[in-house]
Amino acid sequence: MRGAHLSSRWLRTLAAGASAMAFPALAAAADLDGGSLSPLWGVPFAGILLSIALLPLLAPSFWHHHYGKVAAAWSLAFLLPFAAIHGVSLAGAQLVHALLAEYIPFIILLAALFTVAGGIHIRGNLRGSAGLNTAILAIGALLASLMGTTGASMLLIRPLIRANDNRRHKVHVVVFFIFIVSNVGGSLTPLGDPPLFLGFLKGIEFFWTAKHILFETLFLVGALLALFYALDRWYFRNEGVTPFDPTPDTRSLGFDGAINFWLLGGVLFLVLLSGIWKSPVSFDIYGTPVGLPGIVRDVGLVAITLLSLRITAPKVHADNQFGWEPMIEVAKLFAGIFLTIVPVIAMLKAGLGGPFGAVVAAVTRLDGQPDPAMYFWATGILSSFLDNAPTYLVFFNTAGGDPQALMTTYATTLAAISAGAVFMGANTYIGNAPNLMVKAIAESRGVRMPSFFGYMLWSGAILIPLFILTTFIFFR
Repeated sequence: MRGAHLSSRWLRTLAAGASAMAFPALAAAADLDGGSLSPLWGVPFAGILLSIALLPLLAPSFWHHHYGKVAAAWSLAFLLPFAAIHGVSLAGAQLVHALLAEYIPFIILLAALFTVAGGIHIRGNLRGSAGLNTAILAIGALLASLMGTTGASMLLIRPLIRANDNRRHKVHVVVFFIFIVSNVGGSLTPLGDPPLFLGFLKGIEFFWTAKHILFETLFLVGALLALFYALDRWYFRNEGVTPFDPTPDTRSLGFDGAINFWLLGGVLFLVLLSGIWKSPVSFDIYGTPVGLPGIVRDVGLVAITLLSLRITAPKVHADNQFGWEPMIEVAKLFAGIFLTIVPVIAMLKAGLGGPFGAVVAAVTRLDGQPDPAMYFWATGILSSFLDNAPTYLVFFNTAGGDPQALMTTYATTLAAISAGAVFMGANTYIGNAPNLMVKAIAESRGVRMPSFFGYMLWSGAILIPLFILTTFIFFR
């Protein structure tokens, strides 16, 4: 889910997984009529995205010290004029909804996964050969659908970087890790990525995506692993390794802090419980209902976070070089993103009658039937820059919103929406929550990650051709 340290959306999935976990409250929030809004209300959101993309390149020192202030400035650039024009009451309702229904659950879940995964250290002196790196990426792709793209990313990115810290060229390793583990691998279950969890809450069967986009996922993961192996082997043969290993470890391969695996299971249990448990108990806070399942989930996640910090040995955190800077940076940037995105999502939800009606019209054929290929690209392109979970919801409803019809008659359309939301989150650093977090962790370990646009050159050259092939093979 970008600049100097980040360059999210640790980072907007969970916009990737956390905001999705708040979605039981999303539909009932204070409504904002997007059809009556001017597209100019999208300027603050565009401004924060451009700031994340450009300031780390143009003014890196300023960005490093003031990125939080920049995010706050763009937030106020939306909130204050909105309050002056539409009233303090409506502006306050949108602010409360963005905080309680989306941002706070998002940050709590990401902090829990960040802390618990950071308390697990994979020890042993791994050697970053092309074969080992490819194997780690393949394992990460499998784990992403079982423990979420964020959980899998936080578990494996540190040992992967450590295994390659004596390689002269390793940026491509992290880039492909974001492609495969932080995005595409999470497409097979509702636990994998927030859009699929949202579909689960709307009535889509738990294993529906595993059955209907399995081959699309295998095609993409297989192609990416093959490309990575060829590229990594070429780099290794031409550049080799440095004369010394910065992190030698003579211990046998294993896990330190393995008790955190149990806590990770607790995180997944609480997330699933909040989606399955139906309770009439709800508290209305300035137009935003906060249900008992969400409260139990968030309190439980905070408790797990504190418990992990207490029971994890300091040496494990030291070995992982565990620190809070990536989490702090994500929290500040996404506070601005979640607020400034409010009018953009509202305008999309307005459908054909809204400012972005052309986007909605583009996914419908002349005979009135949905066009799966256009759904794939429309959902995917917007998910590259917006929160992929509400984007999924927009096109889920545009396609009819009936889970039974979408799982049967319009199964190809639902598969296209699901695949677009998950796969194309890899197109930018802000496309899915783990993307920025992985970038931040890599940079904290000395890996010089590409800029916002530099990363898009990688995704444009590698992912877009694969997405075009996916369209012609699966969504025609």
